[in-house]
Amino acid sequence: MTHSTRRPRALHSLAALAALLLLPAAAAAQGESRFGEWRMQSDAPPPSSNIMTYAPWGDGGMQITVASTNAQGRSSEWGYTTLFDGVFRAVEGQEGSETAVEVIDDRSSRITNRRNGRVTQVIINTLSDDGDTIHNEYVRFDAEGRIVGVSHAVYERIR
Repeated sequence: MTHSTRRPRALHSLAALAALLLLPAAAAAQGESRFGEWRMQSDAPPPSSNIMTYAPWGDGGMQITVASTNAQGRSSEWGYTTLFDGVFRAVEGQEGSETAVEVIDDRSSRITNRRNGRVTQVIINTLSDDGDTIHNEYVRFDAEGRIVGVSHAVYERIR
C-alpha cells in the first residue's frame, strides 16, 4: 500500500472522528435551543390548536409532548423522549408507535415515526436562525414504503 492510498483513509477516519466528537454538542444544541412551548400556525378556526412542548430529559435528551385540539373541541395528548441517538422509543398516548430522532446538524434533526414496526413518516425538523420558528417537513409512507404525501408545518415559539 502506498502513502497516497493511506491518506484518503486517514482523512476519512479523521472526518468520522470529528463527527463523533461534534455529535454530543449538536445534540445538546437540539434540545436547549428548542426548550419551551411552540404553537403550530394554522388557518383552522378555534378551538383548533396544536402545541408542542420541549423539555429536558435524561442526560442531554429531550421530552416532547404534543397537545392538540381539533375544530370540534376534541383534545388529545401524546409524547416521546429522545437522546438524539436514532434509537426508537415508545410514544406515550399512541399504542404501537415508536419514534427515533437523529441529529442532522445544530439546527436540524430527522424524526422517524413507525407504527407496529413499519416506518410511516419521516420529519425534518429545522430551527430558524433567530430561534423563534420551527419548520417541519413531513414525508408519509404507505405499507410498501412508497411516499404518499408531503406536507409542511410551521411552529412559533410561545415561551
